[in-house]
Amino acid sequence: MKNSQPSSTKIEVKSILDFKKKKTAQSKISMVTCYDYSMANLVSQSPIDTILVGDSVAQVIHGHSTTLQATTAMMALHTQAVARGAKNKFIVTDMPFLSTRKGLKYAMEQVEKLMKAGAHALKIEGADGHQQLIQHIVQSGVPVMGHLGLTPQSIYQLGGAKVQGKNDTAAAKITADALILQEAGCFSVVLECVPAHLSKKITSQLEIATIGIGAGPDTDGQVLVMQDMLGLNPNFNPRFLKKYFNGAEALQKAFETYASEVMQIHFPSKEHSYE
Repeated sequence: MKNSQPSSTKIEVKSILDFKKKKTAQSKISMVTCYDYSMANLVSQSPIDTILVGDSVAQVIHGHSTTLQATTAMMALHTQAVARGAKNKFIVTDMPFLSTRKGLKYAMEQVEKLMKAGAHALKIEGADGHQQLIQHIVQSGVPVMGHLGLTPQSIYQLGGAKVQGKNDTAAAKITADALILQEAGCFSVVLECVPAHLSKKITSQLEIATIGIGAGPDTDGQVLVMQDMLGLNPNFNPRFLKKYFNGAEALQKAFETYASEVMQIHFPSKEHSYE
């Protein structure tokens, strides 16, 4: 009988092969988004397994309302910064909106730019219309991670940020798409905002690893947006999010203390000045 308890075996993620190793060993995969050198350097010193340079950078860093404004140039710039700061981590970068929908030549040009920027693998949202492209990318030597469920690049088509796969038809579609992505050559797949029982079923049916966000505890790993888990946006409180730090409050306190010390001439003191 298969052991239902998580493994304590330490498997470092250095390549796509380690995703499969961790799944087999039931050793959960930890993933976090990251967009800049400073944070990447901190992540590099942590036990977090892998980094996603997500197209959520368009929202989190650039202030857009959706991920649709992310471009290949934007993704490459942030991938370069993360790659400099986390040389010891496996880095996955999102293919941005419509970059896979303008023909094979265009798509491969975007793939080349992102891989040369420092990514070790690319993530592509959705399965419909992507099977042959994913096969070509994989056969070209580039690892691909899939993404199903709530796919933010299709936010308008989905009618908003809603849980996906709630009825039998939708659940069957996501399950079938997961198997299609595996067959196409994906080494892993993100399951976003799907019922926990569905992600558990899909995870058990796939040979490749699943990474969940809002998909319950039974996926092979979890991913969160760094700024969300650090509590930097007090107004963002989806059910799936756990905040591990009250970053907004801590930073505001630091800003207030700094401003106060400058006004009261408590900073810089003698110890912070040159003679």
